[in-house]
Amino acid sequence: MPLPLDGVTVVSLEQAVAAPYATRQLADLGARVIKIERPGGDFARDYDRAAKGESAYFVWCNRGKESVVLDLKEAGDRALLDRILARADVFVQNLAPGAAGRLGLDADTLRARLPRLIWCGISGYGDTGPYRDKKAFDLLVQCETGLVSLTGTPETPARAGFSVADVAAAMYAYTGILTALYERERTGTGSAFDVAMLDALGEWLGQPMYQTLYGGRPPVRSGARHPTIAPYGHYRAGDGREVFLSVQSDRDWVVLCEKVLGRPDLVRDPRFADNPLRREHDDELTPVLEEAFAAHGADELLELLDGAGIAGARLRTVDEFVDHPQLAARDRWREFDSPAGPLRGLLPPVAVHGREARMGAVPALGEHTDAVRAEFADPGA
Repeated sequence: MPLPLDGVTVVSLEQAVAAPYATRQLADLGARVIKIERPGGDFARDYDRAAKGESAYFVWCNRGKESVVLDLKEAGDRALLDRILARADVFVQNLAPGAAGRLGLDADTLRARLPRLIWCGISGYGDTGPYRDKKAFDLLVQCETGLVSLTGTPETPARAGFSVADVAAAMYAYTGILTALYERERTGTGSAFDVAMLDALGEWLGQPMYQTLYGGRPPVRSGARHPTIAPYGHYRAGDGREVFLSVQSDRDWVVLCEKVLGRPDLVRDPRFADNPLRREHDDELTPVLEEAFAAHGADELLELLDGAGIAGARLRTVDEFVDHPQLAARDRWREFDSPAGPLRGLLPPVAVHGREARMGAVPALGEHTDAVRAEFADPGA
């Protein structure tokens, strides 16, 4: 049975993470993704050598694509790209600010010639405004949105532990492309849209933004504790290990007191009567919880929380996540090929019933250049 995007051709002038991760989602769902790389290749190929000599970033974002090396300053290669685009459904680019326009690959120019084409541009700060020409990379956008000011301990701010600004932009680009494809099915006409990393990550920061706008002050950095909900974070068990738990409502608080802590008197304690009060008195609440938890090891405590219907978790390393029993039980790992040989990866989160995602090979630089040149050769040459 075909995948949802079988027959869709995507051409992407992409590098780094945001655009490549967006188009990889499309490849997983069956689209043909032709990745145009400049001579020398996507610089993300050289970020590290962690995946059997290949870049972990590149492996993550580029499986299932065709790599075609073109020098778009050379007339023949630029003409070849035009012939490829004439048969494409989607064009994605995250070139440096202004570069698409200088190459004649901006939305207005392309869609005037190709009205069915869906055009997606990904940038750091958008195509207008004083920051339009400013270079943007993930950590820098985390700084500009205020995320770094929210993350870390009270003493030290920190970046998020992965490329969250890139991923946010990628996922809005991905869903925007799917929406545009659906619209084209109804209207017969393509469309153009832009995604800025600043806007995408800003949308994900909605809760602290509204808290700051209307609550009078921004959330404080709270390490691995939640800044506005309590108890919600890490607590020491009797064996010295830590358990994470989350109490999301006053009803859960009553259950925790009565069934886990064995302290029904805490329900009536005015310091802990509702969530704002519990958060205000979190420094007093923590030792109360840890005194009760001292009677249980971490595994026993998690079983007790699960039995009471209180959300809990253990703190795992990435190594431990790779071996997570839930992933193994649900058969979530697959092998895919790469220039370094077989690699393991997780199936995409969107699981279409009865059809498995296409986890194609990670391409070597320029691996498909000759084949694509032959396929899209100038018939008049």
